[in-house]
Amino acid sequence: MAVYAEGMPCWVDVTLADVEAGKRFYGALFGWTFEDPGVDDRGRAVWAGFVNALSDGKKAAALAPKRDGRMPTAWGVYFATDDAVALARRIRDAGGQMVTDPLPVPPLGTMAVAADPGGAVFGLWQAGSHAGFEKRDMPGSFCWAEVYTRDKERTDPFYETVFGFQGYDLDEAGEDFRTWSPAGADPGPDTAIGGRSVISDTFPAEMPDHFMIYFVVDDCDEAASRAVGLGGRIQAPPFDTPYGRIAVLTDDQGAVFAVLAEQTGHAESAGTAEHTEVTEHAGAAERAGAAGAAGSREAGTGA
Repeated sequence: MAVYAEGMPCWVDVTLADVEAGKRFYGALFGWTFEDPGVDDRGRAVWAGFVNALSDGKKAAALAPKRDGRMPTAWGVYFATDDAVALARRIRDAGGQMVTDPLPVPPLGTMAVAADPGGAVFGLWQAGSHAGFEKRDMPGSFCWAEVYTRDKERTDPFYETVFGFQGYDLDEAGEDFRTWSPAGADPGPDTAIGGRSVISDTFPAEMPDHFMIYFVVDDCDEAASRAVGLGGRIQAPPFDTPYGRIAVLTDDQGAVFAVLAEQTGHAESAGTAEHTEVTEHAGAAERAGAAGAAGSREAGTGA
């Protein structure tokens, strides 16, 4: 079983009002099949209502039911840790807060949900029997996550202190964007595992800090068209970048995500592409994401 290093994105899930409808949408869009997470050591169902999404039979994501109607419909990312309790302490010390303290989910692992100083919500995952992605950076699976913030002066030191990320600032098309590479790696797009963008004054004032999740597809235009046919919407129409062709979409329940038809060898740094040509598209995409990102996101993992 592969175990992800500290700070690596290791899992994503989407919180939905109707998980069965989500299975139909994402099953048709990405070709996912679904399975229950299983039972705990006492034979009880783990996270009743959650389902793992499989791509080619490998775990790629999860669909989670909303616990109440106040929860946003949104995709979220989980970062790996070998000690969720110690990481929660570092998060508080660095100015973040815990939405949900570390919670054992035997035998799968331990999960927690945190918010950075700007309010962007993310998860923590300490692996047990479930390490996280069994497939990533290939069609039908996750490839990139980036946080959108209004205050990079607080956000950058937070993630770089908590996870030891190495920052690298891109100077493309006048955009303020930073990639993050794992601790000990040479910083830059070739080693990047995520990134940070700035929410400018061109975006709605009510838009909170939030994460955007990217998935690889074979054909960006076809995926966008299929999403519309399934009841979703195109928020940023397909556009070309040096890393591939990207579109920002909304599912049929309102969760915002991005798809990327990659160029060979660029899946890991796909998110950096958005900031070379996305300026004319970003307003529509991010306005759409504002509602889904609003509010804090309660704990949940389909692990």
